[in-house]
Amino acid sequence: MASRALIPFLVAMMLLTGVCNTLLSKYQDLQCVRNCDSTNPDEIERFSQPVIQTAQMFIGEMGCWLVIAGFTIYRRFLVKDAPLLHGGYEHVSGQDGTEIDADDGLDRTLSVQEEADPAMKPVIPNADERTPLVGWRVFLLAMPACCDIAGTTLMNVGLLFVAASIYQMTRGALILFVGLFSVLFLHRKIFFYQWSALFIVVIGVAIVGLAGAIAPNPQAQPDPRSLTETAILLVRDALQHVRTAGISSGALKTILGVLMIAGAQVFTATQFVLEEWILEQYALEPLKVVGWEGVFGFLVTFIGMIVLHLAVGRTDAGRNGYFDMREGWREITHYRAIAVTSVLIMISIGGFNFFGLSITRSVSATARSIIDTCRTLFIWIVSLGLGWETFKWLQIVGFALLVYGTFLFNDIVRPPLKACVPRRKPEPLLEEAPIEHI
Repeated sequence: MASRALIPFLVAMMLLTGVCNTLLSKYQDLQCVRNCDSTNPDEIERFSQPVIQTAQMFIGEMGCWLVIAGFTIYRRFLVKDAPLLHGGYEHVSGQDGTEIDADDGLDRTLSVQEEADPAMKPVIPNADERTPLVGWRVFLLAMPACCDIAGTTLMNVGLLFVAASIYQMTRGALILFVGLFSVLFLHRKIFFYQWSALFIVVIGVAIVGLAGAIAPNPQAQPDPRSLTETAILLVRDALQHVRTAGISSGALKTILGVLMIAGAQVFTATQFVLEEWILEQYALEPLKVVGWEGVFGFLVTFIGMIVLHLAVGRTDAGRNGYFDMREGWREITHYRAIAVTSVLIMISIGGFNFFGLSITRSVSATARSIIDTCRTLFIWIVSLGLGWETFKWLQIVGFALLVYGTFLFNDIVRPPLKACVPRRKPEPLLEEAPIEHI
């Protein structure tokens, strides 16, 4: 009973860390770094370092190793004199009646109390009968980590151009690509009503983007100052006739931001499918999966930052842009608000991964979808309260369609027509619960 009583706390902490991460990232984007005293808003330049923000995320994921180390110390030293609490002293019978030694391989046997504790779920391997993911096989996790780099960086760029709530809602497009890729690559089967749900999600994302384009938020649109944004200017010139028809540059940036965030979900869905494929064959504690992806992701990102700085960032065209590593470091070290938010973002990411994994393996997928919806709703409410964005009725319509489509797809609500109800229970798209990522 005590273990189940812990779940509300884990849910609250998951919501808190998830909401804080998005809001802190947006707050960081709004920090002025140059021309702060100018009376002309067009001359004010704000923090725009999405690649550094990606590195921050991976540092936060690497923080999961601290939890793993703490759990290991706890089990090896603090409870070594308590046989009933220490699974290492027991022999547990398998399904075939054979005994399993507690000290083999992944140290898979945990006490009954530990296995029932929701907080211990992230450090329990996903399956006992699978090959341990050790040695060179660990490098398989570099593949989803690289997808995470591409997806997170694109979303960080998109967040520069849109409000925090639109950013979070647009990420709802993930379910569309997870569904498509699960059918194409994992050979899952989805029913007609689930295809309809995916279509509803697409409509919802489009309406959310339209709401942002019709009434863009000035605070969400920092001035362009990189090669990527130079390309934006070229596209804007090519669409001169659209601008003269009444669409402002702010609206174009919002549309571009929504497209970047939605497009990033392709990489995130690929990451989920790769993780599913790996964990179907190998056994590894979920928190270690996050930790290893953090290590690989940070190394690849750091090497990429150096290469891009030498190739682009130090040139006249790339100076003060996304790839100017020296300028990014200067802004973090010279502006206290940016430095503090960087640390808080890392902590929130590590916390979200731990609490999210605990919840995903302790409650149903239904509860998980409801928690995600609450997270988006809280981000929207806080953003409105802080004055970062304005209330838009059209955004409510888009959000409602996103929620309905997601709930319909996950069988939280029933299809409106009985003919759409399948005769057999739909199989999950991802047999292994997706590893939590911010």
